[in-house]
Amino acid sequence: MARRSTNSSRDATRAPEAPSYRTDPPAWTLPRGTIVLITIAGLVVAVGGIKAVSSFAAPTFLALMLTVAVQPVPRWLRTKGFPGWAAFLTTIVLVYGILIGLFATLVFSVARLASILPDYDDKFDDIITGFQDFLTSHGVSQDKVHDMISHVDTGKVVNVVTELLASTLSVASALVLVLALLLFMAADSVGFDDRMEHLRGMRPDIASAFGSFAQGTRSYLWVSTVFGLIVAVFDSIALALLSVPLPILWGLLSFITNYIPNIGFVIGLVPPALLALLDGGVTKMLIVIAVYSVINVIIQSVIQPKFVGDAVGLSTTLTFLSLIFWAWAIGPLGAILAVPLTLLAKALLIDIDPATRWADVLLSSSKPEPPPDDPPDDPADVTLESET
Repeated sequence: MARRSTNSSRDATRAPEAPSYRTDPPAWTLPRGTIVLITIAGLVVAVGGIKAVSSFAAPTFLALMLTVAVQPVPRWLRTKGFPGWAAFLTTIVLVYGILIGLFATLVFSVARLASILPDYDDKFDDIITGFQDFLTSHGVSQDKVHDMISHVDTGKVVNVVTELLASTLSVASALVLVLALLLFMAADSVGFDDRMEHLRGMRPDIASAFGSFAQGTRSYLWVSTVFGLIVAVFDSIALALLSVPLPILWGLLSFITNYIPNIGFVIGLVPPALLALLDGGVTKMLIVIAVYSVINVIIQSVIQPKFVGDAVGLSTTLTFLSLIFWAWAIGPLGAILAVPLTLLAKALLIDIDPATRWADVLLSSSKPEPPPDDPPDDPADVTLESET
């Protein structure tokens, strides 16, 4: 009786338990094969929906990635004494200026390219004639050579550039949408760190997944931007020294294609190499290819990976497949955002759930990080349990 009364008095004097905001996800009740099939079906529907609204999804994804990339800037400005509103406006104005400046430079350069291409008609015909003589001298029949050459027309090239200029101007509407979304997303990101800390107490797995996505995306975009600028400057200077027309345009193209994994270098090389062929012949084209290869291999293949490190952590095969997939799903912008979008999909589908985190071993280029530890128990509960 005495022991029972002692226990009763101890229970009465026990401090009330602290409320816990952590909620565990419900356990799966379906067979694993059924879950896999349902997941695949859901992904197919989601991908179809994204492709159907790609004209809206692409600017939205771009605004999201820009918001993630510049999120530390207002925080850094506040540490330098800027008020919160001044740090926010400074960041927005800076990003707006960069985007508008890049767009204006691109429009001007493409328009300039469309205006100078007709001047190379005679040189283009001379190259075609020389190529025809080369094939004929090596045993190719005249009829086959004529059939091959008949499909080549400089007018078609000019038409392609003209259509490219028209499509570039039509991007202005998408740019307005990006600027508007960027403003709203940046405003919503104020206080995001506090919300993430609150989420970490409720669902540490989800908070860790989103944190890894933000950190990987930020590292990839910042490093790609810095090294893209370096590559663009060196390429522009090299092309200017070689007297290749429109070096600024090709430098800007190198900067943009630096965000495209695996094949970005080739995409940025082909146009200036072809223009060098028209302007100075095969020798000049080979020099441009050699200079581009040296600059890009040293910077992009040797130096840049050391700064990116394991922040992205995607295998080479997955990176290439993601490039093809996102370019198909949302258009050319998908090729530029392939790595960040893959990191987002990986965070939502794999990293967010400990039960699916095993797939990270197959998708990553490095050993995945261990799952986050559970938050410690409340000290009052630990003390009471030790007393009992």
